[in-house]
Amino acid sequence: MAGLAASFGSGAMTNSIDELEYTDLILAAGTNTTENHPVIGMKVKRAVKQHGTKLIVIDPRGIDLVKYADIWLCQKPGTDVAVFNGLMNVIIAEGLHAKGYIAERTEGFDALKTAVTKYTPEYVEKISGVSAEDLKKAARLYAKANKASIIYAMGITQHISGTDNVKSTANLAMLCGNIGIEGGGVNPLRGQNNVQGACDMGGLPDVFPAYQQVANEDARKKFETAWGATLSGKHGLTIVEIMNAAGRGDIKAIYIMGENPLISDPDLHHIKKELQKLDLLVVQDIFLTETAEFADVVLPSASFAEKDGTFTNTERRVQRIRKVVNAPGEAKPDWEIIAGISTKMGYPMNYSSAKEIFEEIAKVTPSYAGISYERIEKEGIQWPCPTPEHQGTKFLHKEKFSRGLGLFHAIEYIPPAELPDKEYPLILSTGRVLYHYHTGTMTRRAVGPSERCPESLIEIHPDDAVKFGVNDGQMVKVTSRRGTVEAKAQITQKSPQGTIFMNFHFAEAAVNLLTNPVLDPIGKIPEYKVCAVKLEAA
Repeated sequence: MAGLAASFGSGAMTNSIDELEYTDLILAAGTNTTENHPVIGMKVKRAVKQHGTKLIVIDPRGIDLVKYADIWLCQKPGTDVAVFNGLMNVIIAEGLHAKGYIAERTEGFDALKTAVTKYTPEYVEKISGVSAEDLKKAARLYAKANKASIIYAMGITQHISGTDNVKSTANLAMLCGNIGIEGGGVNPLRGQNNVQGACDMGGLPDVFPAYQQVANEDARKKFETAWGATLSGKHGLTIVEIMNAAGRGDIKAIYIMGENPLISDPDLHHIKKELQKLDLLVVQDIFLTETAEFADVVLPSASFAEKDGTFTNTERRVQRIRKVVNAPGEAKPDWEIIAGISTKMGYPMNYSSAKEIFEEIAKVTPSYAGISYERIEKEGIQWPCPTPEHQGTKFLHKEKFSRGLGLFHAIEYIPPAELPDKEYPLILSTGRVLYHYHTGTMTRRAVGPSERCPESLIEIHPDDAVKFGVNDGQMVKVTSRRGTVEAKAQITQKSPQGTIFMNFHFAEAAVNLLTNPVLDPIGKIPEYKVCAVKLEAA
């Protein structure tokens, strides 16, 4: 969430992965950790089983972590703000908040206190379905822990209230003095191996590397000097906004790298129409994806094992990757392709190696300034690392927040953009399964994962299966206002009554034909986690 860069480390974990194993309490919200982040999931399970760590799970589905939880708050999809406000209501009403910490290190507390006053456990139960008693127990458990860590993932962010949800996690953590301490923090678990690195390098439409704002004249001048070019101070567009602009004819060409929007973007019929209006579509990838098949030009790139460079992981750790095998055919590392095109277009990029590029990164990126290939030869370093003598930063905001005082946000609950009605009586939520990765570009070409999970399944609660006349293993049709998909039914209590769940790994049952492209107004993330659908036997 780039909008929170100033106070919460640009969507990075404030703390470290290893700290999860030795904290007093973990609150896991909107993260199916064992399936989406199995290594971190293992740490959470070990913390509970071997170190007596308490675990609170906030999730609409009965995910694997629920088996290890002290309390499971099973909320209706899209009601997270109400649940967090309810937790804070109890903590403040019972005087369990960190009064000294709040006074010394934060601002905006009075506005927060006023906002959460109406979110009594009983009021929250009406909105979210979470029992008032469970909410009280969870609030006390979190507030009384000496150190507590919040972990979250896309179950928090992929809503029209995604930014509000993230701010709510930050509110709760600050309320109990859990930011700036070891074993505490607000810890988003990034969805792919170098998402953090891509954001750090300015792979967002409003920032340069290290979250330096393009609208800031001083930052712009610095990069203009470094790069010998004139740079725009205007914000760019996010993925869904780019597609909409293509549909309007405002964007004539798109260059897509390592992304497969014809499977991963919401409302796929719409996306396909918009891509057809382009004058030029270029796709750079390691395989011929569904999007690459649609492209005018395909540029074959090298995989992680076929190039040198660095990845920055979810705990801000900058790590070396090394070439192990040669890339097949004409495939080249991404940086070589980009540099070659740039040079042909009149802006020479005469880099000789990935190492040379990293040296430039260290010069223009303050949080990476002290990192070099030599220093991360054997073990990665966590940014911020401002000088060559600095050992890296295990957790952020130790003495003070990067903005000075931590800012509480008074947030009101707003419902999802599309709720069930007579015609579309069910909620559809989407996510991943353990055996596949994102749009299946790699895992579906591998024998092992495909044997373990050969097809898409639709999770349906037994009561809904009876209501809609559906049997386990039967082909069913799911329809939203945007499209229809068919897949096999899996009758299970994992998804609550009134909600069905599908993964988005399978092009044959492309769930994003159904999803709602409406965006969070600040983070611009689509509401993948909630849309209204109907169900029938195929």
